[in-house]
Amino acid sequence: MYDRVMRPSVLFLLVLVAGCAAGVHAAADTPAARFWEEALPGSPMPKSIADLVQEGIDHSSLVEHYPVPATLGVNINWACTGGCPEEPAEAELPGFFFQRQVRVGSTMTLFFPPAAIPPILPLEVADKVPFSDLADVLSTFHIAPGSAAAATVAKSLRLCRAPPNAGEVKSCTSSLEATVRSAARMLGATGGEVWAAASALAAAAGLPRQAYVVEAVAPLDGDRHVGCHAISYPYAVFVCHMTGRPTRAYRMTLRGLRGGAAVDMAAVCHLDTSNWSPSHPAMRILHTQPGGEPVCHFVAPDNLVFGNKTSNA
Repeated sequence: MYDRVMRPSVLFLLVLVAGCAAGVHAAADTPAARFWEEALPGSPMPKSIADLVQEGIDHSSLVEHYPVPATLGVNINWACTGGCPEEPAEAELPGFFFQRQVRVGSTMTLFFPPAAIPPILPLEVADKVPFSDLADVLSTFHIAPGSAAAATVAKSLRLCRAPPNAGEVKSCTSSLEATVRSAARMLGATGGEVWAAASALAAAAGLPRQAYVVEAVAPLDGDRHVGCHAISYPYAVFVCHMTGRPTRAYRMTLRGLRGGAAVDMAAVCHLDTSNWSPSHPAMRILHTQPGGEPVCHFVAPDNLVFGNKTSNA
């Protein structure tokens, strides 16, 4: 199964970007949308996710060639506990910040580079296309062996096969339904107990690099969360994981100091980084050490974050 849950470990949890208010648009009457409404009552499907669902219906990735973006998934090892293998250049990472900056009036530099995220396949298609065998994937999606795209796909498969860090729960999923079910299992939740959120940003547009001021902050439910990150693949595949260590999540509204519309984001703050590697990018960027003050970060567009509701209200 693509959404096989691997043994526990401690990674980070992740920042959470909350742009759900837009709700379902094009994909309102799809099987995926109906499943979402039943599994996640009270959490409208984010427009960015609904658009990817509709693309997977309108444009088959088995027929149309989608480029395999080389920059997705750069935040998967942000809480690495070892030597942070294959970590991205710091210039490619969205901003890290301290929990003390989660307040109205604080400023921070933020950006997300534009990204081309492949469509989310319908469940019946995702269950039939190859996932784990590199040669089959390259053949099915007409990717030339030895090409840069083939190397990117191979890296994504290694990421899915790699064991989780100590204390973490991890899975790879290739459909929206599998992603939701996997997150609920990790949270130990049953129907109606889980909320979901995603970035309000359009991945294709990104977010320009500049200083942003925090205009509003609101806490989000839960003290542990599941982050599901889109990784580089011919169709949408997510790596989902949950740390065993405490986190806090916030919805934050930011506005660029050079102008532009306000953007609704969310962040996850890691309260205990004592097991993080000293070479972790956050340690270098923030000039801190493992076990120091809580570290927060934003999450990329078109990723998903799940948490337990504290009430059914």
